[in-house]
Amino acid sequence: MPPHVFAKLGGDQLAYVRPVASEDLATMFPDAPEVAPGLKLWALLAADGSPILIADSRDAAVANAMSNDIHAVSVH
Repeated sequence: MPPHVFAKLGGDQLAYVRPVASEDLATMFPDAPEVAPGLKLWALLAADGSPILIADSRDAAVANAMSNDIHAVSVH
């Protein structure tokens, strides 16, 4: 399956959660405010890698996904 087809699986109903260092936040979320360096944050990303939200805990990212009827999976 080509990567662009694979990325569209799940559409708006599937996303993944992964840890993000605060230093990398501006790259993934260009509109995010500045955050202190050295923090471990959690990103919720669409199946195609598009950023949805950033949270201070994995549980908060998953809870937000659930409240928006999005099934969140972890990236290893």
